[in-house]
Amino acid sequence: MTSSLDKLKALNIKLEKRLAQNALLKEKFAHTSRPQNIKRVKELYESLGIFEKSPDFDNLFSYKAMNLSGIGLKEDDFGEIREGKYVQIIAITYEPDANGKKKAKNISLGYFGKAESVDSELKREIIEFVLRWRYEKAFANLEHYKELIIRV
Repeated sequence: MTSSLDKLKALNIKLEKRLAQNALLKEKFAHTSRPQNIKRVKELYESLGIFEKSPDFDNLFSYKAMNLSGIGLKEDDFGEIREGKYVQIIAITYEPDANGKKKAKNISLGYFGKAESVDSELKREIIEFVLRWRYEKAFANLEHYKELIIRV
């Protein structure tokens, strides 16, 4: 009976070590991948011509959200072309209307034509740009909340 208990304890220790290693790897990935992510966002920003509509790269992350029309980004239609639609990268910002209320405003950062005519490499880069922008935006939000928690 003791040997079974010892085996179970040893297995538990091994599992705890592996979980700790996985947590460290995830944390390391988050810290090392962010600079690489920003670098790649900038490359795509230039190659996709986003700089024409949003010339200040640093201002790119001031948008509240970024969407993609003409190509699916949800789990059930990821990467699928929406026939009859046009592919656009759309930034969302909020501006006050005439009454002073915040109103969402869509800004086209890139227009790429009919979804059916976008080649697969361009489609991949468009999707990558939007996802990498969202990834960086999530980091910025995380930092904001960390700072708020510290202030509490």
